[in-house]
Amino acid sequence: MQLLEITSQTWITVGIVAGIFAGSALIIGALILLVGKVFKVNVDEKITKILDNLAGANCGGCGCSGCSGFAAKLANGGAELSACHVTSPEKKAEIAKLLGIELTDEERTVAVVHCLGGIENCADKFEYKGNPTCAANANLLGGNKACSYACLGCGDCKAVCPENAISVEGRLSKVDPDRCISCGACITACPKDIIDRIPATAPVYVACSSKCRGKDVMNACKVGCIACGICAKSCPHGAITMQDNLPVIDYTKCTGCLTCVEKCPRHIIISRKVIAEETPEKTA
Repeated sequence: MQLLEITSQTWITVGIVAGIFAGSALIIGALILLVGKVFKVNVDEKITKILDNLAGANCGGCGCSGCSGFAAKLANGGAELSACHVTSPEKKAEIAKLLGIELTDEERTVAVVHCLGGIENCADKFEYKGNPTCAANANLLGGNKACSYACLGCGDCKAVCPENAISVEGRLSKVDPDRCISCGACITACPKDIIDRIPATAPVYVACSSKCRGKDVMNACKVGCIACGICAKSCPHGAITMQDNLPVIDYTKCTGCLTCVEKCPRHIIISRKVIAEETPEKTA
């Protein structure tokens, strides 16, 4: 008899506990539904469709933290579609339809490092032993290189490249044009602002960024541009002008005659034909 009473009381206790749990679950579920309804975020269908057509690289080359942020800016008119260099022309055409804009033809570009300094050519002001990043190096008196425009060679650009298109040799970054998708991540990461895009078909490019006078350049670097202007004077097509002590190439006029390459006494105008021949084929 006593055993039956204990068993009965036990089941009653179990029932009460189960009821409490069930009631709590119902209350919590109701609260979740209520909170979800109150704080519901309405996702713009246009943003979703734009995001579906973007490459999804999340490289940051457009200036946004990822493709979702870029999609939101596109939908709100806060960004230009041309800022993305990764999405295919076909997908860009779809996005242009969604935005109701006309898609302009875009020439394929690749990134290049406008410097030939490195260990061999550019002297050091001091020995840097801090955080092994270009950003940290640049924060210390502008970096350890004698030329204030020189590549610091710590590989910040290489670290952010989604295609493994950048190598660092002799503390100098180099871009493999066959791998480069022109996303712009390296451009954003470089604290010296010496990485830029040029047309993929460009025959030559200037491998120097120094805006200093010739004498100052010669004291810091063995190969830096001394602003002699011979390239501009020698170009038979008027494709080169001197700006801020540096040659600037107008690729709409450049025919690839390579006269500038032959005439440059510092050999800082580089033939990309030679680079293409030396670059190994892209591997999967």
